[in-house]
Amino acid sequence: MTASTHPPQPTVTFTRTRAGGDRKSPTSEYSALLNTVRDAGLLRRARGFYIAMFSAVTLALGGVVTGFILLGDSWFQLLMAAALGVILTQYAFLAHEASHRQIFTSGRLNDVVGRALANGFVGISYQWWMTKHSRHHANPNTVGKDPDIEPDFIVFQEADAAKSRGLYAWLLKRQGYLFFPALMLEGLNLHLHGFRTVFGRSKVQERWVEITMLTTRLGAYLAVLFLMLPVGMAFAFLGVQLAVFGVYMGASFAPNHKGMPQLPHDSKVDFLRRQVLTSRNIRGGWLMDSFMGGLNYQIEHHLFPNMPRPHLKRANEIVREYCEKHNILFTEVRLAESYGIVVKYLNRVGLAAGGDPFDCPAAARFGR
Repeated sequence: MTASTHPPQPTVTFTRTRAGGDRKSPTSEYSALLNTVRDAGLLRRARGFYIAMFSAVTLALGGVVTGFILLGDSWFQLLMAAALGVILTQYAFLAHEASHRQIFTSGRLNDVVGRALANGFVGISYQWWMTKHSRHHANPNTVGKDPDIEPDFIVFQEADAAKSRGLYAWLLKRQGYLFFPALMLEGLNLHLHGFRTVFGRSKVQERWVEITMLTTRLGAYLAVLFLMLPVGMAFAFLGVQLAVFGVYMGASFAPNHKGMPQLPHDSKVDFLRRQVLTSRNIRGGWLMDSFMGGLNYQIEHHLFPNMPRPHLKRANEIVREYCEKHNILFTEVRLAESYGIVVKYLNRVGLAAGGDPFDCPAAARFGR
């Protein structure tokens, strides 16, 4: 089964013996796919691509800085703020790829570059991201193991929604519609997570390096804004930049797993099916590849996390054909359709939320 335009149910049960296709030797199945991809040279580094990408994004940053200086005291600065939000997201994509060892063969060099990009450019703790994202990759959409489906303002499981009460329950019933507006605060949330991590009690590699980078970046950024612009305009600039950054980040990561099957905590599923069945690809050409930083090839990224971005398209052809041959559901949809699936799924989960905040307990008693 391939190229599904209708996603499977958000919660499914997997067993040791069957999850689509022949599972007599699931390890050899993945090994065969991995060997095919490796023989095609798709795991080789693509350093030239990343040098070009970093140069292009940095050139764009230079253009925004130049525009910021030339515009001065003008509300057109908000256009610069929006552009900066997009550019910082592109830097975040590069930091994400460095964390997966996609850029260099040296793990240490990837970490140095990834930490510099995440902390120094984007303003997000590299250590926090590495810890959280590694857990996600190990157990995507697995209840109790994947941090990306743990309850927050948005909840992804009916059991969590059912615990809500009052105004929060009322909001959860409409969380699908509120999801994208709420992403305007996600940029701020990501920055706060970073600071809580580096100043927290948990173990942080290169703690003082990250603290120095994050505080220097934040101090310099705020100093430039409030020294160059009137106070109100500076706050507006900051708000627009954070909003665009949050929406862009969320809109790039959300389509990949939200609304796809969730695995029970104790499920026994082989690596190949765990990654393919819980992930969704987004169709599109080179423009989509650039817009989503290669995350549109989510299935291939999960199967081969250290594969450089420019090789994912070719891997997509190989993996899709392999899944067809082994009768493994391969889900691939258009971007707009994926957003619709996410909204409907979140609203469906939200229906399990508790009572209406405007319900009157006394009236409910008399109505029995």
